[in-house]
Amino acid sequence: MRRRKAEKRELIPDVKYNSELVARLINTVMERGKKSTAQGIVYGAFDIVAKKKKDVEPLELFIQALDNAKPRLEVKSRRVGGATYQVPIEIHSDRQIALALGWMTTFAKGRNGMSMKRALAAELLDAFENTGSTVKKKDDTHKMAQANKAFAHFRW
Repeated sequence: MRRRKAEKRELIPDVKYNSELVARLINTVMERGKKSTAQGIVYGAFDIVAKKKKDVEPLELFIQALDNAKPRLEVKSRRVGGATYQVPIEIHSDRQIALALGWMTTFAKGRNGMSMKRALAAELLDAFENTGSTVKKKDDTHKMAQANKAFAHFRW
């Protein structure tokens, strides 16, 4: 029996763009509590993006890239009578954003031979153009959910 739901904390919007989404990106990039370093990385990446795509505002590009990377479905393991099924479920909007941001930062960290600023900028541009690792991960997640649609009746 669960006790109660964890309360969502208010997120303070970031200083430069006054956006909660950018603040979440900064928090996702942050390691070992070094927020100012994470801010430098994110704002640096936004500057690089602004130079490469002069016709689009960096914040708008980030929001569009996030929309392209957000998964709508995922699979969860359910145990039914000794067998484990991958059951497709729809994802809540908060989790969609969290997954997309997590994938973006993970794949940016995985890019070797460039600074984190440049890697994050490249990942944002790829997601904006509907290409790259982040969007591929989303597509794979959707394909997995589609393939296991037969087990959707185990959702509860």
